[in-house]
Amino acid sequence: MSWWMEESIRMIQTNLRETDAAMDPVRLMDDLDDLSANVLMVNAGGIFAFYPSELEEQYVTPFLKNDLVGTLTDLAHRRGKRIIVRFDFSKAHESLFERHPEWFYRTRTGQEVNYHGIVHTCVNGYYQQKVSLDMIGEVLERYPVDGIFFNMFGYQHWDYSGNHYGPCCCENCRQRFWEMYGKNLDQYDGKGGALRQEYAEFCERTTREMLRRIREFVKKDHPHVAISTYHTEGVDLVRSESNTSLKRALPKWLYAASENVASVEGGWDDKRSSCCSINAVDLPYRFTGVSVHETEIRLYEALAQGSVLDFCIIGTFPDYPDTSNLSAVQRIFRFQQENESVFKILKPITDVLLVKPQSGTAREEYLGLFKLLKEKQIPFEVVAKERLVWRLEKENGARVLLLPGVDRLTEKERELLERKQRDGLRIAATGGALAEDAESLRALFGIRELKRLPDAESAYFEADGEGVAGIPEGRRWIVAPGPCWAAEVEPGVAGRMRGIEAAAFGPPERAYGHTRSEDFDAVTIRRSGAGSGLYYGWQPGEWYSRYGWQDHKEAFAAVLEQELQGGWTLKSNAPSAVEAFLHRTIEGDLLLQCINLSGFNGMTYHESLPIGPLTFTIGSELHTGRSSGTAHASSDTYEATSLLNNKDIRVEQTKQRLSLTIPCLERYEAVRISRIPSET
Repeated sequence: MSWWMEESIRMIQTNLRETDAAMDPVRLMDDLDDLSANVLMVNAGGIFAFYPSELEEQYVTPFLKNDLVGTLTDLAHRRGKRIIVRFDFSKAHESLFERHPEWFYRTRTGQEVNYHGIVHTCVNGYYQQKVSLDMIGEVLERYPVDGIFFNMFGYQHWDYSGNHYGPCCCENCRQRFWEMYGKNLDQYDGKGGALRQEYAEFCERTTREMLRRIREFVKKDHPHVAISTYHTEGVDLVRSESNTSLKRALPKWLYAASENVASVEGGWDDKRSSCCSINAVDLPYRFTGVSVHETEIRLYEALAQGSVLDFCIIGTFPDYPDTSNLSAVQRIFRFQQENESVFKILKPITDVLLVKPQSGTAREEYLGLFKLLKEKQIPFEVVAKERLVWRLEKENGARVLLLPGVDRLTEKERELLERKQRDGLRIAATGGALAEDAESLRALFGIRELKRLPDAESAYFEADGEGVAGIPEGRRWIVAPGPCWAAEVEPGVAGRMRGIEAAAFGPPERAYGHTRSEDFDAVTIRRSGAGSGLYYGWQPGEWYSRYGWQDHKEAFAAVLEQELQGGWTLKSNAPSAVEAFLHRTIEGDLLLQCINLSGFNGMTYHESLPIGPLTFTIGSELHTGRSSGTAHASSDTYEATSLLNNKDIRVEQTKQRLSLTIPCLERYEAVRISRIPSET
């Protein structure tokens, strides 16, 4: 197995400025030792070279006195660390533009983008297509590095100040676009206009093509070198970032690291996710870090998901003006180092498989369901839509599959889901999913026709006569701010939560006239073999994400849980501010991890408030070894230990379940649950 798949990784990236070429490399290694880091990511080439390049096209920083890349590589390996070198081919020094202007990005008017002497290049230009490979090759031939990383790979339509320039209209792009589509690139006029689909596909296809070329080039002679960038094509370490921006819409996304990692880990078993915690509050303010509480949450989420620990600053540590987060980085890195055998390979316990849609229009529905599942402490994984077939062919643990706003299914996806459904899988669709895929609606949900209802204020649906778990007693209606979809169903398909049609809401004297709908049920349920298909004719994810109404979360989860015999594998009395993770370790133990998110108020990350005692119950399916494939004797007993303080935690068990109680949760807790085989 490759080193990046089997080793625990604690990575520090020093995003070097050209002046840092004169840094003290020994001091940097000492700093990494203090932080318990075992991987260094550092600049090598592209915009500036931090080694004495012999390539005419590679601009070497004038501050370079010695061979920094060579020295750091040697020092890292001497100290038992790995080194990943960073390239940025998205831009180049203006002196290269003066010699080869045809290699660079051009606006529609033919203007280059020169940002403080650094000029945007083009994916289809000779620089990225050929020169970049020469630069990679020179570094790999000189230095035994362990990995390469590409910053800002692909099409860059913005500069660092946020100015938008649109698509590249250089001759290389114009020619390739014409060859691929037989259309003039000038006709593209933005995401909402002509050629938007063709241009998006053009960018994706040409980016993937270049990544495949790089992989073939690198792996031919250097199979041990990990390839990393912010894409999944042809890479080994899929990089992402937990970061902030002063211009980003609020509230802040609390589960940034968890979602970044989950969206990779659930869809590939030959790639690893590396979610970088960016210390800076924003690009223009690189020298001040975010709250230490936010840094802790990011790193603990990455740790708890079984991912790489990854932290980044600008420049070097001696002259970096904000060291406030380093003690937290050191503590969390050291904790993983001390427990490497536990965290090396974690296999998630999965009740729900959440599909990440390819369409950006379904993003809020998907993120809302992600948040909802986290707050309910329901064990789940994420799989990207493009990897659904792969996952369905290997999946043997999840009991529920969620399709949030997914446009349509391929024939193979539908056939696999039909078979899984008959075998017991519950399939739930939300957010107008499959509205244009009549065949999948009929096959999986028994829906003959789906009709989007006119948007109307003051509509509701019933909380059911018998009551829905989690909905306050006495609340008969749940608000339905729209849009909603009414389903005409086949015989035998049951309806839940009948709609209440909109009526006048003002003036108050005219606020009456609501009637029970004749054709809209908020949820329809079709049984198929041992499984079922649940169609939510509304947007539980987007509504909960946008409005935060508890009713939508509880109504969604209650209907789903009623379809499961025995309910969810993990049950708890923990409040929604506790993020829980349940895994099986490589030794076969269970690992329950909890993160206390109580200090977050939507804007600011404060110190978390102690919570406890918290009781967690693990159901019979797991207790009997469902997820590991190994049945355990009913007479086996279990013991639990906190990895933070090595204290024993009392376990209570029956034939159906085991329970444990965490006395008090501060920021984070990790409990290893080990089976003690019976002697008989």
